[in-house]
Amino acid sequence: MTSHEQPRDPAGPPTQSEEIRRLLDDDQYGDDSWAAGLPKDRFPALESDPRRVHGAVQDELMLDGVARMNLATFCTTWVEPEVADLMRQSLSKNIVDKDEYPQTAEIESRCVAMLADLWHAPAGDPVGTSTTGSSEAAMLAGLAATFRWRARRRAAGLSTASPNIVCGPVQVCWEKFARYFDVEIRQAPMTASSFVLTPQQVVERCDENTVAVVVTLGQTFTGLYEDVAAISARLDQLQADTGLDVDIHVDAASGGFLAPFLEPDLVWDFRLPRVKSVNASGHKMGLSPLGCGWAIWRDRASLPDELVFTVNYLGGAMPTFSLNFSRPGGQVIAQYYTFVRLGREGYRRVHAAAYATARHLARAIGAMGPFELVFDGRPEAGITAVTWRLRPDADVPFSLFDLAEKLRARGWLVPAYTLPADLTSLAVQRIVVRHGFSRDMADLLLDDMRRAIAALRAAPPSVPSTADENGSFSHDAAPARP
Repeated sequence: MTSHEQPRDPAGPPTQSEEIRRLLDDDQYGDDSWAAGLPKDRFPALESDPRRVHGAVQDELMLDGVARMNLATFCTTWVEPEVADLMRQSLSKNIVDKDEYPQTAEIESRCVAMLADLWHAPAGDPVGTSTTGSSEAAMLAGLAATFRWRARRRAAGLSTASPNIVCGPVQVCWEKFARYFDVEIRQAPMTASSFVLTPQQVVERCDENTVAVVVTLGQTFTGLYEDVAAISARLDQLQADTGLDVDIHVDAASGGFLAPFLEPDLVWDFRLPRVKSVNASGHKMGLSPLGCGWAIWRDRASLPDELVFTVNYLGGAMPTFSLNFSRPGGQVIAQYYTFVRLGREGYRRVHAAAYATARHLARAIGAMGPFELVFDGRPEAGITAVTWRLRPDADVPFSLFDLAEKLRARGWLVPAYTLPADLTSLAVQRIVVRHGFSRDMADLLLDDMRRAIAALRAAPPSVPSTADENGSFSHDAAPARP
């Protein structure tokens, strides 16, 4: 400080240079706090400005795909502002704390009762629980089926050493269930004649150790419904012929929130006495935010008491059955809002619009020339999806994996993948039409598909890409140790 300068009063206004420095500091790109980038492999020693951290993390997230352009996912990517607000208000609510958040517990019970009604459970005391998603719900249903089977075997003085489940091409959660809980999975291969589990495949695999047959209402690979009623009837005949009584669990991850509204006469649920449990994803066609699933049982006898724990609830006891403990309550609250907000009429309207868009896409894709539809989005046959393959006689210099990569360059995630055994040589491509994917967006996608096909014809790859070379959206997960 020179002799003629006076020290600044700390309580006085900032100098011009101090104000400029403050403005520079206020700009998250105006300093070198993270000249080496965000911390990545070591826990940071010091705290940081929340605005700068928020901005830096937000910048990294721009590298993710746009969720609403992700046509691979079945999960909700658009919600009403009221849902977002309820989620914000419920951030701190732990749904497991029934006594601390009794109204959230009450709302969960209401949802269980509504789903029991929707899926035609016998009148009385509804039995079910919310979960983090369909995978947890499926595992709970699988455990209940295994415990029921064990109880029957022990009562008859028989061995409980070798339980199995019978299924077709299922979502990987069932393979995990079989591995984690030491249950054999007898998985029927996929055939080009139907692409789904057939009644004959079921009875060929059932025996006295079968704890349940898992039937899928909305297959992940194609979008098709498996015929629950036909499989149930074939199991009725098996019981009449052999005395073997096998339960059905319906994995209705997507179809459970579609069929009741668009195809109410399709019999797949508790109207069939052999169906003992149903799982579904609230965060898929149930239109709830991510993190919501449901497991519903036919009656109290279908959920063995050994699996149920009790928690304090308004001075009393409430039964619980889950794999998780603490989890947020907002998704269940949002699910209840959506049930009340839409009702049967609203769900029918929303999903009918999605089916109409799926049918529109199917017609346009089928007219493009090189494609053969595997599933065309008909509500009586499957979910709001369209699946196609290259026609065997299609004279094109590209693969579906090349087309998927071209579309990815425009921001669209339209998965191409190979089917499971015995169709691993067949690649398909699939679009899931969700709430929020409008007809206008569908037309934009179709325009980009036509441009991508023209570009691939004009400048074809030297060799059409495969799943290994271009990446593939896979529904399977290979265990680290077979």
